[in-house]
Amino acid sequence: MARVIELHCHTRASDGLLTPSEVVGLANQRNVKVLAITDHDTLAGYAEARIAGQSSTIRIIPGIEVSSLASQGEVHVLGYGVVPTDSQTAQRILDLREARDGRAKAMVTKLHGLGIPISFERVKQIAGDSMVGRPHVARALLEGNWVSTRQQAFDEFLAEGKPAFVPHTGLTPSQAIELIHKAHGAAVVAHPGLYAGNVSQLLTDMLAHGMDGVEAYYPLHSKEQIEQFVSFACSHSLLVTGGSDFHGFVGDLESSFGSIHLPEGTIEALDARITNYT
Repeated sequence: MARVIELHCHTRASDGLLTPSEVVGLANQRNVKVLAITDHDTLAGYAEARIAGQSSTIRIIPGIEVSSLASQGEVHVLGYGVVPTDSQTAQRILDLREARDGRAKAMVTKLHGLGIPISFERVKQIAGDSMVGRPHVARALLEGNWVSTRQQAFDEFLAEGKPAFVPHTGLTPSQAIELIHKAHGAAVVAHPGLYAGNVSQLLTDMLAHGMDGVEAYYPLHSKEQIEQFVSFACSHSLLVTGGSDFHGFVGDLESSFGSIHLPEGTIEALDARITNYT
């Protein structure tokens, strides 16, 4: 039987709904044998997940999903095997959290301009120890009865192109790749099928800056997109990865946790690539 592998999921350390331990417990239930914790812009969930995984046969890979901004909008870069060993790199990763706080404050300010007076303090309370993100702003909107569902908050206010959307600032895709490499990780572009504009050019640009792989297998990718991204990766000797992008038991992606089937040798190829940066 092929190993069940999950290389893209989130916990409460960023904008997921489950704790790292709960995600590991779910992985046990779904027979996942290799699990990467890839929270947005933070490594904070890995330690708890690693401890939870010690009582099981699950291998836990330290990961991150770094947000960046390209000409066509947001681009996310997954880092695998990320373990910063110098203080400067560790601090750069910690600084990503402060940038997320600033982004959430800017969203709240935009909502105020739309006549929706939710407070940043309440958004922070909702986030708790987690990194503040759009889902926490969405929950504040839901709590104040400004929307009837979490999805409506995104559809009307928080999604890219909507009136309260605020793009990430600070890192370009090439800088995200560089940061991941300095933290001894392999850099993989996340869900390229979701990006606007010329995705082929984006991939070519990221390849020139040292990108290690492409997340080809993703629940919202079409069969044609998967074939396109696998072909690009193979033609450039890049990793081919995939994952569910699990955040919790809501939305369209949640039933797919642990159900993405990756080619044989995926983890071995990923390990070999990570070794290049250790």
